[in-house]
Amino acid sequence: MGFLIRLLVSALAAMLTAYLLPGVHLKSFVTALILALVLAILNILVKPILIILTLPVTIFTLGLFLLVINAIIILLATKLVSGFTVDNFWWALLFSIVMSVIAGLMHSLAGGGNDN
Repeated sequence: MGFLIRLLVSALAAMLTAYLLPGVHLKSFVTALILALVLAILNILVKPILIILTLPVTIFTLGLFLLVINAIIILLATKLVSGFTVDNFWWALLFSIVMSVIAGLMHSLAGGGNDN
């Protein structure tokens, strides 16, 4: 049940973030749900591989390169989800940051801070 709530919160955060950022376009809430699911799968499967491959750069930048990895995951999601487009890398970077902040705020407001 916690996964479904996080998926819905991520979809709502994606909708709100796409509304706020002019370089990000999201067709509908159903597309946002699919995007949230695809991002969850990419974060489970692809992100750890990218982190391991870029570990020296990540250490050298004191972890800031993880923001670039998040943007790459967003750009990969644009290829997999029809109805979701990001204009360029910088919008993907900003989308990942803003969506993370909004999803975190929404999740804490929903009272989901104590569950695992």
